[in-house]
Amino acid sequence: MLSEYTEQIETFGLYGFYVILFLLIGLSINDVLKRSNVPTYGRAIVWMVLFLGCAGFISKGIIEVFWESNGLG
Repeated sequence: MLSEYTEQIETFGLYGFYVILFLLIGLSINDVLKRSNVPTYGRAIVWMVLFLGCAGFISKGIIEVFWESNGLG
């Protein structure tokens, strides 16, 4: 039974790894910003870039799911 769901388990594991990776990147950026005394404007730019990177990755995943479910890929 487990062998039937191997691909799904691998996919969930990969996405879980990416979530943890983005979380750790966010925590490290937060630490660097606090220790460097970056102004508020600079912090906003850094967090916006980080958020847009995550949003692009998530939207790519959603587009892939819809693409494959419609038989286009």
